[in-house]
Amino acid sequence: MSNLPNCPECNSEYTYEDRGLYVCPECAHEWSMDAVGEESEQAEIICDANGHPLQNGDTVTVIKNLKVKGSSSDVKVGTKIKNIRLVSGDHNIDCKIPGIGSMGLKSEFVKKIG
Repeated sequence: MSNLPNCPECNSEYTYEDRGLYVCPECAHEWSMDAVGEESEQAEIICDANGHPLQNGDTVTVIKNLKVKGSSSDVKVGTKIKNIRLVSGDHNIDCKIPGIGSMGLKSEFVKKIG
């Protein structure tokens, strides 16, 4: 058996090569062969307003009233948001806010709980 890397998403050992990509059959994650080994160097640490590092699945609270673009509703101070997902970009948190729905937030406007 060849020495292929485990999947970076689910850590599956059943990866295979396909046209210049590694593919995981269990979670369907694809990544380039060039990206192996570079991921740990490029991993950006996303921190909350107090400087605490955030991770996928964390629970946070909003520290400032935030207007929702295209809507008359606001995200109020103290709103608790569970199970966040970190993404790259300007709005680096994807989440579902109770009463509003899915949206992106900037990490500078949240505080980690726990």
